[in-house]
Amino acid sequence: MRLYHVAALTLASAVAACGGSKEPTKLWEATGFQNPESALPDTAANVIYVSNVAGGPGDRDGNGYISKLSLDGKVIAEKWVTGLDAPKGLALFGGKLYVADIDKLVEIDTANGTIVAKHEAPGAKILNDVAADGNGQIYTSDWPGNAIWRLADGKFEKWVEGEGLKSPNGLLIEGDKLVVAAWGEGMGADFSTKTPGHLLTVSLGDKAIANLGDGKPVGHLDGLEPFDADSYIVSDWVAGKVFQITRSGSAKELLSLGQGSADIGFISSTRTLIVPMMVDGKVVAYKL
Repeated sequence: MRLYHVAALTLASAVAACGGSKEPTKLWEATGFQNPESALPDTAANVIYVSNVAGGPGDRDGNGYISKLSLDGKVIAEKWVTGLDAPKGLALFGGKLYVADIDKLVEIDTANGTIVAKHEAPGAKILNDVAADGNGQIYTSDWPGNAIWRLADGKFEKWVEGEGLKSPNGLLIEGDKLVVAAWGEGMGADFSTKTPGHLLTVSLGDKAIANLGDGKPVGHLDGLEPFDADSYIVSDWVAGKVFQITRSGSAKELLSLGQGSADIGFISSTRTLIVPMMVDGKVVAYKL
């Protein structure tokens, strides 16, 4: 989420390279949410969309909803869109908000907050994060199902699957690749894993899966955003941490917030990190 001059960024990079950096500064905190899972800023509309699971991650109870906040954390509409089950990841494309909702990809018109389509994903376990490419193709991770689904030309189908995805969670389109924040290998019924996850890539052309960097375990990764030309910001839900992970795979802890730090948003122009705290029912913002 968003405004720095090139000179300032260059200086900041130089300082960081020399080992100096400032601690993140807390900007605001918004409360009153019900298991907020994803925070997505829309700077063109000056709003932040927040998905509220409002129950268990796989509960088909109709309690889930989407909130709308201002960029400074003020609630514009607590229950902007209702009637969802357990909404999680969010993505924007062409005036539509795409929402992962267990075994459906829900399409919402941002102009009026109406649900215009529900794309079924038969057999999906828990759809989690969502990413849109420049052509309007929508990718959605099936977290326990070790799969990624794709909506293309109106058809929603399983695009790639396999244990090599290591329980895919966060997604990010980057050039000709899909970057994946993996939860970890050997996930059990309680969502614990035998091995924590790290960042992966999936080729958009031939669907080849590869480690991003050295492949060393980092954590139970959730939210994923680009930070700069050489690194990403990634949240660890279980440990409650936020990391900066380089393209070589090395991880540096930026924040320790408590368990439940979920699908983050980032406004690059103002260096604002937005973190939904799923367990605590709040959304917090930091200046990096």
